[in-house]
Amino acid sequence: MYINGDMEVSIIKIGNSKGLRISKELLKRYNITDRVELILEEEQMILRPLVQPRKGWGEAFKAMHENQDDRLLIDDVFEDEEFEEWE
Repeated sequence: MYINGDMEVSIIKIGNSKGLRISKELLKRYNITDRVELILEEEQMILRPLVQPRKGWGEAFKAMHENQDDRLLIDDVFEDEEFEEWE
């Protein structure tokens, strides 16, 4: 496997299109699953894994609510707050 450097790959026919095959090792190393971002720069193309940092948050928040673990840790209004200064 190539860690840093160049690698030659063949363009292959995929239906009516063409593409390239990426080895399992490279997919794992660069955390590429289903989709990538294709960045077009001067005379080069860059593939970057799509990172979804909030993926699964909806399900996690639902589970927190069901476990009654979604209460505020700090009151959202403090006793000494002066609201007049915000007007």
